[in-house]
Amino acid sequence: MTEQRVRRGGPPQWWRHGPAWWHRADEEEARGRRWPWLSTALFTAFVLVGTHFSARNQHGHREPLDAFGFALLLVTLGLLLWRKRYPAFVAFGTAATTLAYYAAGYPYGPVFLAVAVSCFSAVVAGHRRAAWASVGMLWAGHVLIALWLYRWLPPPGNTAASWGQELAIATWVVAFVAVSELARVRREQWAKERAERAQAARRRADEERLRIARELHDVLAHSISVINVQAGVGLALLDTDPEQARTALTTIKAASKEALGEVRQVLDTLRTPGDAPRAPAPGLGRLPELVDQAATAGLTVEVQGAPPRLPPGTDLAAFRIVQEALTNVVRHSGSRHARVRLDHDRRALRLRVDDDGPATGADAGGSGNGLAGMRERAAALGGTIDAGARPDGGWRVLAVLPLTTEEENR
Repeated sequence: MTEQRVRRGGPPQWWRHGPAWWHRADEEEARGRRWPWLSTALFTAFVLVGTHFSARNQHGHREPLDAFGFALLLVTLGLLLWRKRYPAFVAFGTAATTLAYYAAGYPYGPVFLAVAVSCFSAVVAGHRRAAWASVGMLWAGHVLIALWLYRWLPPPGNTAASWGQELAIATWVVAFVAVSELARVRREQWAKERAERAQAARRRADEERLRIARELHDVLAHSISVINVQAGVGLALLDTDPEQARTALTTIKAASKEALGEVRQVLDTLRTPGDAPRAPAPGLGRLPELVDQAATAGLTVEVQGAPPRLPPGTDLAAFRIVQEALTNVVRHSGSRHARVRLDHDRRALRLRVDDDGPATGADAGGSGNGLAGMRERAAALGGTIDAGARPDGGWRVLAVLPLTTEEENR
């Protein structure tokens, strides 16, 4: 409803973004496949018919049309076929042939339409100097013929024109070129807006791909870590303690099933926009499940504090940050005990995940992708992530996530 009210109160949609047919014409022209055959044929028919009727009304005052006059008209109009590819050349060419037509004493008529069309095409294409110079050349030649050279040019007995008539013609010329300049400015604005919309669409697509990749990484890294640990336990106890090995295999089955469900949920976002998700996104309400999964991997997790009611995006980000932090403890720490602390006030939620270490392997604290994913999640909400070694040993991940957006704070 808001969008509709804005559209009703402002300029029409085509004025802001340009008519669709203009965009299609630009694309075809850019591909080099468009020749203006239809419009040129219509202009030619209009000019020839209009000149024929104009000649009747000017009989005895101007020279009758002959083969040379029709040839000048056809050459002038034929040049319009190249107005998209060579706009500057066509602007000067139509001005020169029209001036020759007028100097030969042929009847006035819509032949000046060809100059107008070529001038408009040149201005819109960015050849402004060529357009102004061509119409200036035509007007100057017209003044020279009408005020001086008429004595030696057909038709015989012609009289000089007045300066008032020439100034009126000049006013019309300037007005038309100004309209052409306005069309050029609007076209450039449309092109800029289209480029901005395309760039924004690409940016949204990149952000969506990054979000999906981050979700998949967090889901798979956690589940595969649990599966890896339990597979090692199962292999070690397969011969000596088959019952414990069976328990490890059961845990692997449950973890893989849950991972498949979460992957399907992530991939559901690739369906048709507007479709409702098949399952709610995970949040801190599932923290006990996360603790149980960590326990199956041999990690005891102590949770302190209770999460507040969070917006869906913040709730998902907080869950994934805790999930990734615990996954890093399982994979890269020798400690089998971790602590998760939740603190919050009216403005922010603080998540702290600690383990006592020591680090095992070169990837202490987690993989680069996991830490980068946590930072990206926090940054997208306007929060921060601080991850690093503690002075007394071990590793700490501290996340601060705002509970309200900037717009809500305003």
